Amino acid sequence: MKLIGLLGGVTWESTKEYYRILNEEVKARLGGWHSARCLIHSVDFAEVIKIQNKVGRDQLGDYMETVALSLKAGGADFIIIGANTMHQFAERIESVTGLSVLHIADCTASAVKEMGLTKVGLTGTRFTMEEDFIKGRFTDKHGLEIIVPERDSRKAINDIIYNELARGIFRDESRRVFLDIINHLIEAGSEGVILGCTEIPLIVKQSDFSVPVFNTTELHAKAAVDRALGG
Repeated sequence: MKLIGLLGGVTWESTKEYYRILNEEVKARLGGWHSARCLIHSVDFAEVIKIQNKVGRDQLGDYMETVALSLKAGGADFIIIGANTMHQFAERIESVTGLSVLHIADCTASAVKEMGLTKVGLTGTRFTMEEDFIKGRFTDKHGLEIIVPERDSRKAINDIIYNELARGIFRDESRRVFLDIINHLIEAGSEGVILGCTEIPLIVKQSDFSVPVFNTTELHAKAAVDRALGG
């Protein structure tokens, strides 16, 4: 079994879900006392926010490279970044470490295409919904048509993610905001919806919607087990 290097802490609320899924999936596949071989570097999210808001993207990339190098030094065979937004640095991390980064967009796109869908809604942080490191990969590499919420809805989602979900705050009012925005994406023609932030599945579920919902945390973690076990 390969050693999974998990860049976590962005946020720990979703990182614990990664750890749970990785271990449950290995146990389900191998049985007995088996669990995942996993090395986790969990960052201080406050430090990430500070760098992101006060210093800049290049410096945040430098910070993530340092974290990834610690995973390499610990013997990781490949890396998973436990956050959609931090995949903006996936190529930099691959370059500096020489290790493969299992990309969250690729795992998700595979699941979307397996269901025969071509037009899907995307929710996530403002960076994920507006920039191309995730959205562009879906369209350019995988040929998917991506619909994102309107500007005010993008701001509402981003605010809830950073001010509530990232702090372990789960309010019914905020859940209703997500339900309303995602249902508008469905009304706009989305055949499915990507939960493109690893915290969003903590507040909404497949049972809330009439179309397929793609939990990027679960898909990413299961794909990591595939790779770790040689699949």
